Amino acid sequence: MKKYILNLFLILTIHVGLAQENNQNKWSITKAENWYAQNNWMVGANFIPSTAINQLEMWQADTFDQGTIDKELGYAQSIGMNTMRVYLHSLVYKENPEGFKNRIKTYLKIADKHSIKTIFVIFDDVWDKNPKMGVQPSPKPGIHNSGWVQDPGDPAYKEEKNFPELKIYVQDIIKTFSNDDRVLMWDLYNEPGNNDKLNSSINLLTKVFEWAREINPSQPLTAGLWTWSFQELNAFQALNSDIITYHHYGDVAEHQQVIHLLKSHGRPMICTEYMARTRNSRFSNILPLLKKENIGAINWGLVAGKSNTIYQWDTPMLSGEEPVEWFHDVFKKDGTPYRQDEVNLIKKLTAKK
Repeated sequence: MKKYILNLFLILTIHVGLAQENNQNKWSITKAENWYAQNNWMVGANFIPSTAINQLEMWQADTFDQGTIDKELGYAQSIGMNTMRVYLHSLVYKENPEGFKNRIKTYLKIADKHSIKTIFVIFDDVWDKNPKMGVQPSPKPGIHNSGWVQDPGDPAYKEEKNFPELKIYVQDIIKTFSNDDRVLMWDLYNEPGNNDKLNSSINLLTKVFEWAREINPSQPLTAGLWTWSFQELNAFQALNSDIITYHHYGDVAEHQQVIHLLKSHGRPMICTEYMARTRNSRFSNILPLLKKENIGAINWGLVAGKSNTIYQWDTPMLSGEEPVEWFHDVFKKDGTPYRQDEVNLIKKLTAKK
């Protein structure tokens, strides 16, 4: 625990000059606070329709499932959720930029019908490093996120020859939706440094902030802190984000410590990943904490499906049988809650006074 706290302290005290180069158009604390105050308390989930195994299957034309998206966002709305965090993918844009943007518009229209705003994620360092367009693999029984893919992948993320094309993608997407109030925020890079990339992701992370700042959208920019040993990445993320976002899958005591330390930045905060039941990160203990601290709460997983996130990260169940306790997710495919007491709590905490 001492090492854990020390690493968090270093995030807050490392020299600010490390992150100054991309501060053009960065929001002031006052602007960030005003934006946060204008929104209702943000509660929701990381969303992918249950019929998609990954971002590519969600967004490719042949498998873009409007019916399931509509139905499952309806489940979210029914319990008071008002925010979804959704991953995009550069390969879908590369294949057909206008088609991809039109499908994003369709998704936003559906989400807006359900009074849901969206945090879009641009790049991602997690899971399979070789994303490929076309028919996506079937889920591997009992294996968590067996088909999720990185964006742009490895080694593509560190090859500067790819950066001009990636810049076009990032700037076109953000510019297209830069004044769309259905888009809540741009999460520019999910878990940079994951999959043993470590600080090698700093170059693309720096660039994506630079590209987004040049567009200067009406929505805030962020990149969530997720592991406390990556001091250089953490400092850059925290000091360049308009809104502080972070991931935490631990218990209340550790989560509270993270909150205390990250609040020293003086900016509004959103927890963009939490809720792993078998790690004692639950709706019952974490959601009331985030409510009390006025921190947005975006759990991982809405409807159990092809992503297999009812299974733990490190405990595959190759038989494919249902685990004794789900790791993530809130609903079964038919809209039945996994736990009625959890959805009752969400409804209670999101109810308008």
